[in-house]
Amino acid sequence: MYDLAIIGGGPAGYVAAETAGAKGLKVILFEKRELGGVCLNEGCIPTKTLLYSAKMYDHATGGKKYGVTAADVTYEYKKMADRKTKVVRKLVAGIKMKMESHNVEVARGEAVITGGDSCTINITCGDQAYSAKKLIICTGSEAFVPPIPGIEGNTSVMTNREMLALTEAPESLIVIGGGVIGMEFASLYNSLGIPVTVIEMMPEILGGMDREISEMLRGIYAKRGVRFSIQCKVTRIDGNIVHYTDADGNEQTAEGDRILVSVGRRPVLKGFGLENIAVETERGIKVNEHMQTNMDNVYAAGDVTGFSMLAHTASREAEVAVNHILGIDDRMEYNAIPGVVYTNPEVSCVGLTEEQAIKEGTEYILHKLPMTYAGRFVAENEGQTGLCKVLVSPEDKVLGVHMLGNPCSEFICAACMAITNGLTVQQLKRAVFPHPTVCEILKECVC
Repeated sequence: MYDLAIIGGGPAGYVAAETAGAKGLKVILFEKRELGGVCLNEGCIPTKTLLYSAKMYDHATGGKKYGVTAADVTYEYKKMADRKTKVVRKLVAGIKMKMESHNVEVARGEAVITGGDSCTINITCGDQAYSAKKLIICTGSEAFVPPIPGIEGNTSVMTNREMLALTEAPESLIVIGGGVIGMEFASLYNSLGIPVTVIEMMPEILGGMDREISEMLRGIYAKRGVRFSIQCKVTRIDGNIVHYTDADGNEQTAEGDRILVSVGRRPVLKGFGLENIAVETERGIKVNEHMQTNMDNVYAAGDVTGFSMLAHTASREAEVAVNHILGIDDRMEYNAIPGVVYTNPEVSCVGLTEEQAIKEGTEYILHKLPMTYAGRFVAENEGQTGLCKVLVSPEDKVLGVHMLGNPCSEFICAACMAITNGLTVQQLKRAVFPHPTVCEILKECVC
């Protein structure tokens, strides 16, 4: 009998296992593919590794404006892909070591819940049977492929998984869906000089993020040659030709060597016996603020809850679940979950957007500055601008921060801490920021 069983070894599962194992619980972790889940193996890490190679290529080809000239700059996509694989393997090995060091038993195979009650959960994996007092479900999510005529069986159409498995760059790319995943792949291939078309059904790319910043990012990439078709609905795909209607209802087509479908993800709720226990679901598995389901001894964390499909959210949810199991007072809060788009330039955000504040009737004061108010930004981003926006409540508390410009992903955590801890602008001003750094823009913006 195990104290805790965990199904799924992604950012929620392996963090839960490590946390529980470190506290002395007897833990078994089930994973049918590779430890690290989608994020490490076919999402966050491989994508960012390729994007960094593309950024290096951008630096090499654009060095002249910094007084550095490089001749005959080329890239080798096969080597970029090989390095991506090496990085993933190294990090997967690191997770394996963590599991071993915290005495977590890892069962490789497809776990199936066979039944259970308030005292015991029964699971099979292969021909072995297991029992545990508690269960955390961390089965993650999968790419949603809409039922567009011509998608099924089309070798030109890919999700992020198939795109990341490529060892040769496509000759051209059509991206269906201008969200985070779509824009990161658009950024990658645009940097490498590959024609890219983005088809988005909504009025703007990066839906849910700050509208002004999304518009600015689209403008930057449009100048670099990315073709955007906004408010357009894909109607069918014939081979490598995408048919869609534009905002005026006119029929249009786009042709590409590869077609990336990136219109969202959905929780994985089937294939592991969830129907054999009385856990309630809605968009995903329903949980309370402790990540506990309607069954007291069953928890869920990560994308399977269908709420915030981000790796860092999943890890924090896992900590909350394990803490509740251990009797530690902890609860999940979602008002300071950061979001990052690893394009070049980067986008990062946390908290309320202006659009959300207006919709909810939340009063706010807006502080806004171009990134060029930070000296280091000017030194390192020749010819670029960027933007920092800070939303503040009438009581002077930080409500939201939204930024466009490198390397804003590296200091959005300061804004997260401000919102999490309810800091006022005056408290933020009293903090001493190092100079010269781009993060000084947070202080400059509210002064």
